[in-house]
This record gives sequence, C-alpha cells and structure tokens, in this order.
Amino acid sequence: MSEEKAKSISFSRRAAFLAGGQLVLLSALAGRMYQLQVLQADQFRVMAEDNSISLRWIEPPRGRIFDRYGRPLAENEQNYRVQVVREEAGDLDAILAKLNEFVPLSDAEKADVLKQSRRIRTFDPLTVRENLSWNQVAAIEVHMPDLPGVRIDIGQRRRYVQGTMSAHILGYVAAPAEDEVQDEPLLQMPTARIGKNGVEKQYETELRGTAGKMLVEVNAVGRVIEEKKDDRVEAQPGADLIVALDADLQRYTQVRLSRERSASAVLIDVHTGDILALGRWPSYDPGMFTRGITQREWLSLVNDELKPLSNKAVAGQYAPGSTFKMVVALAALKAGVDPRTTEFCPGVLRLGNARFHCWKKGGHGNLDMRNGLKHSCDVFFYETSRKVGVDKIAEMAHLLGLGQVTGIDLPGEKPGLIPDSDWKLATFGEKWQQGETLVIGIGQGFVTTTPLQLALMTARIANGGIGIAPKLRRNEIIAGTGDPPGPHGPSLEIPPEHLAVVQDGMNMVMNEQGGTAYRARIETPGMEMAGKTGTAQVRRITMSERATGVRKNEDLPWDRRDHALFVGFAPVHAPQYAVAVIVDHGGGGSKVAAPIARDILLEAQRRNPSRIAMAQQSAPAVKP
Repeated sequence: MSEEKAKSISFSRRAAFLAGGQLVLLSALAGRMYQLQVLQADQFRVMAEDNSISLRWIEPPRGRIFDRYGRPLAENEQNYRVQVVREEAGDLDAILAKLNEFVPLSDAEKADVLKQSRRIRTFDPLTVRENLSWNQVAAIEVHMPDLPGVRIDIGQRRRYVQGTMSAHILGYVAAPAEDEVQDEPLLQMPTARIGKNGVEKQYETELRGTAGKMLVEVNAVGRVIEEKKDDRVEAQPGADLIVALDADLQRYTQVRLSRERSASAVLIDVHTGDILALGRWPSYDPGMFTRGITQREWLSLVNDELKPLSNKAVAGQYAPGSTFKMVVALAALKAGVDPRTTEFCPGVLRLGNARFHCWKKGGHGNLDMRNGLKHSCDVFFYETSRKVGVDKIAEMAHLLGLGQVTGIDLPGEKPGLIPDSDWKLATFGEKWQQGETLVIGIGQGFVTTTPLQLALMTARIANGGIGIAPKLRRNEIIAGTGDPPGPHGPSLEIPPEHLAVVQDGMNMVMNEQGGTAYRARIETPGMEMAGKTGTAQVRRITMSERATGVRKNEDLPWDRRDHALFVGFAPVHAPQYAVAVIVDHGGGGSKVAAPIARDILLEAQRRNPSRIAMAQQSAPAVKP
C-alpha cells in the first residue's frame, strides 16, 4: 500500500470518529432541550413567573387617637415629598443644586441624599426632602420641565393636634431602629414610622394596622413593568384609639404648670381610675420626630438639665414628704390607735442622742390625729410611726398603691420604693433602726413615690377605699356627664370610719383657719376641696452655707431646693376628682403646689357641673 493511500484511510477514520462524536453531542443537546422545553415546560414556566413577579408592601394609614369626647389628639395629614429618579435625572449633584433654589438643602442633607443614592438602584425614587410646604410644591411643579427625574410624591405624616400639651402622654412616631425592624417587611419601607414613646408605643400593634400587598411584574434588573391589579390586597388602617383624657383639661393643666420651671400633675377620676389630665413641664414638640429631628434639636433635648423628654408624672421618684402622713394615720388606725389620742409637740423629739425637729420651731402643743393632719405636725407623726412600726406602715402604703407600678398603660413607669425591715436587711445587711421609722413617718428617708402613685393613693382614700387602677384607654367616646359614680375595683377593706378620720383631716387642712393650705382653698360653694401639703427635703443647709448667709430654702441654688408637693380631692362632700402636684425644687407645698392643684380641681368641676351635682346627690357628706 502506498504511503498516500495509507494517509487517506487514516484521515477518513478520524473524520468518521469526529462526526460520530458530534452526532452524539447534538443528540444529547436535542434531548435536553426537549426535556426542558416540552417535558418540564410547566415547571419552568412557574419558575419564570416567580422570577418576574415582585411582591410590594402597601403601608396602612395609622390609627388616630381621640380624647374622651371624640376630639382628635393625633391624626394623619398629607406629606408632600420631593423625589429624584437618578436614571432620568442624570447628574444628581446638578439636580440637587437646582432643587436648592426652591427647597433649601443643607450640606448635611445633600450628603445624606448622596449616601442613600449609593444604596438604591438608579431607577428607584430617592427621597430628597419630606414635609414640603404648599408653596414649595407649587414652585417645583412650575419648574418641573427644568428638573428631569424630579417628582412630587404624596404620603402621610403624623400630626399632634395639641403639640407640646400632650406630648408625654401620646409620645411620638419615628423611623424604626435596625433592631426594631427584624423580619417585619412593613418596617423595612423607607417611609415606615413606629411609636417610640407614650400611647403611640404602648398600642403600636393596634395603631399600625395591617400592610397591604401588590404584585408587580419586573424585568431582569428589577424595574417595574406593570402591576397585577387582580392580585392587589389593600392595606387595613390601624384601629382608632380613644383615651380617657379631657383635651381641654389637659391643655389647662399644661398651661398652669408652665408657670413653673419644672413640675408634674396628675388628675384622676376617683371612681373609674380614668386619667383626665397628666401634665409634665417642660415639654417638647413631638412633631420634630415626625418630620425628622435634627442633631442640634436632639442634643438640645437630651442635654437639657430639666429633662423634657422624661415623663416625670409616671417616672419621677420623689420623697412624698408630709403627703405620706395619711398613710401613717391609716396604718395607726388599723393597728388600733384611737384617733382622739393626743400627742404633745414641743417642737422637737429626742431619741437617744438624736433630735428630730418639727417644722414649727415652737411646736404645736397637744394634737389629736385630725389636728395632726391639719397642722402637718411632724412630732405627732414621729410618735405615731414609732407606735405602729415600719412594717405596718409599709403594708398600708402598698394597699394604697405606693411602692409598686400601678399598671397604667404607658411605658416607662417607675415603682418608687416603700421600705420595710426585710428590705433593709436584704439591701444593706443591717437591721431596721427606730430612728429610720421616725423619718419614714414624715415621708422622708428611703421612701420614694411618683406623682401618679400619689394621685392614686388620694383617689383610694377619697372614694371610700375602692382599689381603682389608673388607665388611659377607653373603649368608647362619651358625651354629657360621662360615667356615673360607682365602684370600679375591689374593696381595699379599710373601715369607713378610718377613712373618715383622714378625710376630715384633709378637709381641715384646706377649709379651717390654721390649716396648712387654708390660703389655697376653693371658696366656691359646693366645689370645696380637701388636701394635704408636703415638702420633700432635697438636702440640708450645711454649716458652711449658713456661714455665708444661707438661711432659707430660697437662698439655695435652684437644684438644691426642696420639692413642693400637694395631693387633694374635690368636691369635699362628694369626691369626684383627685389630684397630685409636684413642683421640682419649688419649696413649700402650701405656697407653690397647693394653688396649682386648687386651680386644676376648680377647672375640672367648672367644666362638668352636671356630673358634680349627680355625684353630690349620690354620696354621703363628709364633715369635720
């Protein structure tokens, strides 16, 4: 065989082998294509549709908040936003410069927009500024041809009708923090807002509502092509909430407190536990958080020595001072002390080498329990507390709602402290000393309470010993006179004759000459009040301060002065309202806190005379 013929045969074999291999590969490819396109067509059609369909969430309108008479406290209003689609805008810096002519943007805002632009796709709208005024919206609309990629979007924002007047009760809404978002898709939306404090936070789940959803067809890069309207599920608005507040009384309380540098007040219905007003001054504007608080505004709030963000009405813990003497009196009566028993007050009580002074330097002479309350005699209550002991005093204090959270439907409530012998041993590893009992007997020492607790204590004394619980939420809007008087809680099983002694003493404080708050009484017939003053010592005047001429509380710097307290109820013969007022570093309770309480109780009765008349007809008179 020639060499040329051998080469031809070898080439033919290789060609045949290659052709066979190609045929096998083509057959395998054809088979695979048949499997994918014919046998598994339905499966991959579903997968393709899933890849092209995107789920989008629809934010629901937040539930509104109303006062007890149906007046709005928090509602929603339109929020105009200017947005930019970078894909259409081109040069983002240039567009922001043009927008700046109509909506002034700070350097920080521009930097924030640029930062956001790096996190979202070019065809997604980028929010530049929210809460535009109508003039700003109009200016942008007029110049829209010169603003490629710019559009106006309309959303919702929270509006607090009373502004600073009810901020500590309602709280505010703001963008959720990262740890609050978790796996909740609704909270991942850039416009999402959640309750951060107050009622807004307490009832966040109900107020938020249920998100809607829509299915949209998108292309490979996520651009929306069209919405599948047949699959759209509308969002369900949040539930509207009715609170027990009287909006007018709340405003009045806040305005009255604003005369002081720092103060709190609580007004409660003694029969139902409804919180009609809960004041705290200074306050803040919750709208700052709705529109987006600036760093300067935030630092101004958190660095303010008066702590305007703190709701001291439920979280401020103060020594109750002489307002605690009613607790001591009731504990003594329960222990069998005769209210007619007198104690002699020479102005000081000696216990070993210690001297415990009465607030009245010359003393009060002989006093029984009613007059001990009327004159707020310290020596009388030193002696009484020594007879009763700290454990029985603590038991009565707890019964009246002190030393524990009341359970009010607001976040951040503090429990205060009612000490007893077991607490002292567990905390310090030491036995309780008799001198400490004397100090507790006038509301000083370890004992602390909140304004809310003091209002609840007073209400339970005034309503005949019914264990009402304070609450803000109501289930319905009321009109006219509201709820009739009646028990809204269990009996505390305090004998009526014991309560009558304390009620009488509180009546004498206000309505008999010589009472510590006689000058702050209500003189309107039928609307008289009963009450008890208190002064909580912050610190004693030192010898070195006396050497420099400091003699009185008023001579000290503001933050070292005593707190002024007052608790009371009205009308005295048919209790309907109870109030507690604390003025931070205000000095004497009779001079500063009592007039505030008087004005609030008088205003409450003036606004609802028919309800007071009904209460007076159904309740027995309490006479001194």
